[in-house]
Amino acid sequence: MRKAPVSTAPAPRTDRRARALLLVLCGTIFLEGSDVAMLAVAVPTIRADLGLSTGTAAWVMSGYVLGYAGFTLLGGRAADLLGRRRMFLTWLGVFLVFSTLGGFATTGWTLVVARFVTGVAAAFMTPAALSIITTSYPRGPRRDKALLVFAGVGAGGFSLGLVIGGLLTGIGWRWVFFAPAFLAGAILLAALALLPAEARPEPPRHGYDLAGAACAAAAMLLFAYGIVRLEHRGGGSGAALGAFAAGSALVAAFIAIERRATAPLVRLGIFRRAAMVRADLAALLFLGAFFGFQFIVTLYLQELRGWSALQTAVALIPLGCDAVLAPVLTPRLVNRYGGGRVIFGGFLLAVVAYGLFLPVGAGRPYAAMFPALIIAGIAFALAYGPLTIAATDGVPEDEQGLAGGLLYTCTQFGSAVGISAVTAVYGVAAPGAGGSPGAVLDAYRTALVVPVAMVVLGAAVSAFGLRGSGAVGGRRKEPSPAPRGAGEGVPG
Repeated sequence: MRKAPVSTAPAPRTDRRARALLLVLCGTIFLEGSDVAMLAVAVPTIRADLGLSTGTAAWVMSGYVLGYAGFTLLGGRAADLLGRRRMFLTWLGVFLVFSTLGGFATTGWTLVVARFVTGVAAAFMTPAALSIITTSYPRGPRRDKALLVFAGVGAGGFSLGLVIGGLLTGIGWRWVFFAPAFLAGAILLAALALLPAEARPEPPRHGYDLAGAACAAAAMLLFAYGIVRLEHRGGGSGAALGAFAAGSALVAAFIAIERRATAPLVRLGIFRRAAMVRADLAALLFLGAFFGFQFIVTLYLQELRGWSALQTAVALIPLGCDAVLAPVLTPRLVNRYGGGRVIFGGFLLAVVAYGLFLPVGAGRPYAAMFPALIIAGIAFALAYGPLTIAATDGVPEDEQGLAGGLLYTCTQFGSAVGISAVTAVYGVAAPGAGGSPGAVLDAYRTALVVPVAMVVLGAAVSAFGLRGSGAVGGRRKEPSPAPRGAGEGVPG
């Protein structure tokens, strides 16, 4: 019988300190989101300056995804077993060091290595930050508000990162690496002062599940590699299929190891939590559709319309409206209608947004595109934060890091799957285009069907949560007062 875990991360004791702590943790997710977006804008300039091949330039972006997606599950569990504060601070420091290394890089392989390790660092520090929130504030509206703010800031970081990346690239592409390093340094200094001390977790009585950890990391790396290979044209599908087959074999081995392990890395019983599994799957589909849509819109504006990187980044700013709406509007809707209905509403709005872009033409004015972009941003505000709540709600405190790792594993794989799928569909539709603008436009429209299909499927998955309770169903109720003033300072 499982014993009730003892909290290892004391909650903030004052309103001011709680707000400062939440600001630091939000700074981490902003750092992660803006870092990815800034590099996406800068890659063409980096390629031209360093004389990189197309394949190497693609791996500068893919290296981060490979490291992040491959180690997020392990990173989340490490926070539970080795200490959330320790993992957060350690890997934030690693992020700082390798982001700086990327800024000084003079060769393509140095950039790829720097991006891979930076992705691994994000895989450890992001679930740690999420689990610090979920274990520092009591279950209920205060924790929900903190999670909504956290999710909204992350998405806002990505949207603003596109604009910041365009500006910094104009100054010099190396600042795209140095700016995140400076921000990471500031967050690290603040975190050292604000993160509450925690009791050192006792090691499992029967040791750590090293075989399970190795199996899980290798399987996730292979799956991530297979998805990334699908994005690289000319690489063939053989490597991707081989990676998927090997990854599936390792997953089977991992399950066998976990069933026999006395102290498993992942307690398989956690997957009996239907609400958590449903939220993770919905998050995978939602993020995949969102990033697939954004990728196609970016190609459309830059390749077909001839817009500059900065013009495109500014045009996509409406997608970042969730940074404002998530902490202001979404909590009220969740409290009134329940998280499940809000999530479902977000998916329906996403269907409308992506559907509105389907009839896009070669000379369509920006004013005609704006409704689709702003609705897509509102949809993100409604769905993503409540999905974060649903994916961690009711999970025991000693598995909160694991729950966060599972969520971010799904979101990273969802992002990669969405981009790979639209790239593959566009690649199939484009060869018959003959280079004519009309045929290329048809290829974009065909690829846009992918995000529409993903959010329709996600809406079907999330609809089942309407009959539940808590974050995925009915209204949230204020819990009994938690000891030690937990969560007193969360804005709300």
